[in-house]
Amino acid sequence: MEKQNDNRDQIIRKDARNCFVEVKNDCFHLEKIHLQFVAYDKSRPAGQRYTSNIHIYIDVPQFLALAQEAANGSLHMRMQQYKNERKSDALFEHLGGTSAKRLAYYGKARADGKSLSRVVKLTVAEKSDYFLTADSGPGEENQTGLIVPRFGKNPEQHVSVILTWRQLNELLFATTAHYKAWLSAKYTAEWRLLHAPRFEEKGQKRQEESAPTAQRTEAPPQRREQALAALLAKSMAVQMAAAALMTAGCFSAILILSTLVQAAGPTGRNSKLIRSGLQ
Repeated sequence: MEKQNDNRDQIIRKDARNCFVEVKNDCFHLEKIHLQFVAYDKSRPAGQRYTSNIHIYIDVPQFLALAQEAANGSLHMRMQQYKNERKSDALFEHLGGTSAKRLAYYGKARADGKSLSRVVKLTVAEKSDYFLTADSGPGEENQTGLIVPRFGKNPEQHVSVILTWRQLNELLFATTAHYKAWLSAKYTAEWRLLHAPRFEEKGQKRQEESAPTAQRTEAPPQRREQALAALLAKSMAVQMAAAALMTAGCFSAILILSTLVQAAGPTGRNSKLIRSGLQ
């Protein structure tokens, strides 16, 4: 019984007759490109229509190399060459699967005790351009940990999706763009986590160190300007008062100005200004 299709992780899907392949982003953190191949039978009851369901996990470097071959045209040139020469060799092939030990660990051991082999191939299609095919069945783990298929030409599950060269480009390029976007976001998040606190701490220290210095350099000019402005205002007021009162010829004004002179002192700036007004 198939699970409900959840499109949250889906990047792109390509449909063919009674089958499809979709690429998901849920294994980017494992440096894997996840492809799900499904074959179905619409005549079956709902929830039981999947006849094959194969999950393929391709290493990111291998997938990006295949996408680059498609981008520069070398993949499609080889496809045309294979067609002309009627070659059936795979243009791309990836072997994967799950070892018998790991199947047993997950409680999914096979009845025959073998490993589960999963293979994906890209081959030439006579009536179109490509077949993207996934097979699964019994396999054996070799000394390097690779799961070698042991099902010959009779896989337990088989899904083959026919694609034009443009459809293959769309699948490869869309997936590559999504992976690059995810990788950029990953680098940004890691940089912020590792380096941003250190730079923020340095920035705060610089602000704290520069703030008192700025106050010291800016405060004296401000105080000098304020003092000069106040002194100038007082001097102008004294001069205007002395001129007005002397013009009126008031004897009391003379006494007041004399008092101001004495209060200002014999050497003060106000004292000299007042005397000049009296003269």
